[in-house]
Amino acid sequence: MKKLYTCLMLIGSVIAVQAQQKPHYTQYILNNYILNPALTGIENYFDVKASARDQWVGLNGAPRTAYLTIQGPIGKEDTKTTPTSFQLPGQNPRGEAYWENYTPSKPHSGIGLILLNDHTGNFNNFTANVTYAYHIGITPTINLAAGFGAGINHLHRDLSKTDFGDGVTVDPAQTSGNINKLKPDLNAGLWLYSSDFFVGVSAQQIIPTAMTYGDNTAPVPGKAIPHFFATAGYRFLLNDDINALPSVMVKYVSGTPTTPQFDANIKLQYLDLLWLGASYRLQDGYAGMVGLNVGNTFNIGYSYDFTKTALNTASRGTHEVIIGFLIGNRYGDTCPRNVW
Repeated sequence: MKKLYTCLMLIGSVIAVQAQQKPHYTQYILNNYILNPALTGIENYFDVKASARDQWVGLNGAPRTAYLTIQGPIGKEDTKTTPTSFQLPGQNPRGEAYWENYTPSKPHSGIGLILLNDHTGNFNNFTANVTYAYHIGITPTINLAAGFGAGINHLHRDLSKTDFGDGVTVDPAQTSGNINKLKPDLNAGLWLYSSDFFVGVSAQQIIPTAMTYGDNTAPVPGKAIPHFFATAGYRFLLNDDINALPSVMVKYVSGTPTTPQFDANIKLQYLDLLWLGASYRLQDGYAGMVGLNVGNTFNIGYSYDFTKTALNTASRGTHEVIIGFLIGNRYGDTCPRNVW
């Protein structure tokens, strides 16, 4: 059994350094900004979101991810052209009139901040990025945004927190080799959006950086590698009160032999109040999601992932919570107009 724990920990260490280095998210559809800096300033207010993700509950050393994002517009002025832009009794703010009266935003900028912490085993990865984006209307109904994020990434490995189970806390392959690596971080993206669709491409961790840990007897070489994302979604009315938003995401990690990760999602939203969703990740598993908008200041979402890989014999699934606040919401939006 101890050998099994040791093999799992060593494999996990190699994966952490050489393969996927950015965390998974289930509810990224509620905050695509965490994947693409081009969404900075896309709404009429400053959007604050905090999220916590507990992955593969029941497995010792499984990933735990938390983030805080803050982003908002600079000099953006959106004039409401219809009373249905507000939530009047008996009317759907995202009903037919919303499509008929949608106009692109005037050219404006946005600024934002992302604080992200991802902890797996004895590894801790912290990232802080400042983001900027510029939005412009390119047709009477379509907007285009380009953005980038720049900051720092700190990778820390604490051997004192090594735990192979059965009371074994010493890594036989690593007698020393704590990590404290500080490196620059750069992200960029494009986002094309309208009243009924969005298409985005982005790259994270653009600057490849060498990373080596371990002592002289057993060094483990690796490097930080770019991650690429492509997302698309379409919104349509099922009836006067319910919108449907199917979407997909393709994720590719540069320099790895694995095939791209593919996600398919569906979100059903009742007025601007309540939404339900489901997600499928190819060759991994399924997820269910639920969320609620409270007035025009607060929203909350929860998701549960079930993996269909061999991990389901030991894991009790994955929980993720996301909480949002709308700061300076002077137009009284109860739901995002452009992110959904």
